[in-house]
Amino acid sequence: MNSFASPQTLVALPFAPAVEDLYSRVLDAILEQRLDTTSRFTEESLAQMFGVRRSAIRGVLTQLSHQQVIVLRANHRPRVAQLNAEQARQALHARRLTELMLVRLACQRPCPLALERLRALVDTERQCAEHGRAIRLSGEFHLQLAEMAGNAPLAHFLGNLVPLTSLAIAQFNAALEDYCVWQLHEKIVDALTRRDTAMAVMLLNRHLDHLEAVLLNAQPHSDQKRIAG
Repeated sequence: MNSFASPQTLVALPFAPAVEDLYSRVLDAILEQRLDTTSRFTEESLAQMFGVRRSAIRGVLTQLSHQQVIVLRANHRPRVAQLNAEQARQALHARRLTELMLVRLACQRPCPLALERLRALVDTERQCAEHGRAIRLSGEFHLQLAEMAGNAPLAHFLGNLVPLTSLAIAQFNAALEDYCVWQLHEKIVDALTRRDTAMAVMLLNRHLDHLEAVLLNAQPHSDQKRIAG
């Protein structure tokens, strides 16, 4: 999407949304390709689009730049990062090493409340029909699983990898209908509930194998040649 709603169509918000909610809304816009690598936007235009203050948008863009989803350069407009095959491969490799350790830790301490939140999220995924938003929800499942593991540094590291791989999924012309399906997540929650570490690791490995095969054999929507070879 290369244009924004006019100011007349925007409704002023009585209270600024929470930073976490605003982050999710902006990331949804990127993953749904309403904001893409060709979009020309500024802090001001995004503030109008989302009905918030520029300072709130600035904070979200800074967070997304740390996650390599947004590129920020002095004296340039912000832009959505354009990923290539090598970036996707490296992110997936780092994610596999991190997440396999986290799922093992989560199996050792399956908190009932955390499991309940995971099941609720799986149910939301199942009901979600909007393709781009389903990508973010799938990533959110893995982030909540990481939080359940109880290792803050590893969870923080994964928190920077999941948005990056989500961006690759959104940008690449991949067969996404089977990506991170809610049925797989449901099976992982079942394994966590039983403290079945071997099953949880097997399911996660299967998912990451599929994701790697899909992404690394795909082509970006916006640049068919960028991933060639």
